Amino acid sequence: MSLFVRLADWQTDRDAIRSIRQKVFVDEQQVPPELEWDELEASAQHFLVYHENKPIGTGRLTDGGKIGRMAILKEARGLGAGLELLRRICKFAALSGQKNVYLNAQVQAIPFYERAGFASAGEEFMEAGIPHMRMERTLNEKEPCANLDDWNR
Repeated sequence: MSLFVRLADWQTDRDAIRSIRQKVFVDEQQVPPELEWDELEASAQHFLVYHENKPIGTGRLTDGGKIGRMAILKEARGLGAGLELLRRICKFAALSGQKNVYLNAQVQAIPFYERAGFASAGEEFMEAGIPHMRMERTLNEKEPCANLDDWNR
């Protein structure tokens, strides 16, 4: 089992990113398409996670350290892909100078994010008809890769 996370670009990787998010958020979780796609797509740093050379997950980091749109295909859950993706996004954020990151976690996923070092902050709220909680994490000085060349290790 080999997992690989790479930086992705909205312009060149749009089909893979959209396919994963369509299946997970729109089809599986019934998020209205007009809420799934936003004006931040082009400016966000996207990530793709692969298993056996097939894209199985995606996530993004927007300005201000917000992690979002994390999605792993249903058939690929349980492989550790979500945790590896989150770990790599945090490494990239730290390398980019972020001291803290945050995300809006679906309530059912809070234990997953807690295992990754995130803590709940604030009250539960609804987003796209799904209960969420803001979660935050301070990034460790040892978090970043030495440089971007280390990304493909």
